[in-house]
Amino acid sequence: MTTTVKDLGEFKDLVGQQVGYSDWVTIDQDRINRFAEATNDHQWIHVDPGRAAKGPFGKAIAHGYLTLSLIPGLLGSVLRVEGISMGINYGCNKVRFPSPVPVDSELRMGVTVTDVEEVGDAVQVVMEMVLQVRDAAKPSCVAEVVYRYYR
Repeated sequence: MTTTVKDLGEFKDLVGQQVGYSDWVTIDQDRINRFAEATNDHQWIHVDPGRAAKGPFGKAIAHGYLTLSLIPGLLGSVLRVEGISMGINYGCNKVRFPSPVPVDSELRMGVTVTDVEEVGDAVQVVMEMVLQVRDAAKPSCVAEVVYRYYR
């Protein structure tokens, strides 16, 4: 279910609330390989399934930054902001990768609004994004992400 914000002032009412979960997305080897090509990060734990099967995780795993990079796309299935001229990713305050994302696992993201601040002609919204592999004991990525939405 997508939460829709029709007026930027509504963000203040969302502070402290989990606004929803994204759809599940499968992280397959092709996606991992394409990310490796795009970032020139070809570490064997990501791109060599044979060697990775004998490694510490028992199979290839996604790059941490691949997991982080999914946030903007997944956010669209959780939160829709109307009546703005644009929205930008302003950065991250904190990012951690507590557990791996094994190849062929399903991942989704939960979103909680943690802070809202007026900044000039924009509203700055801080959200905690928690990306978790289905049935995993710990999240794979916890990120405090800052967005600015302009009137």
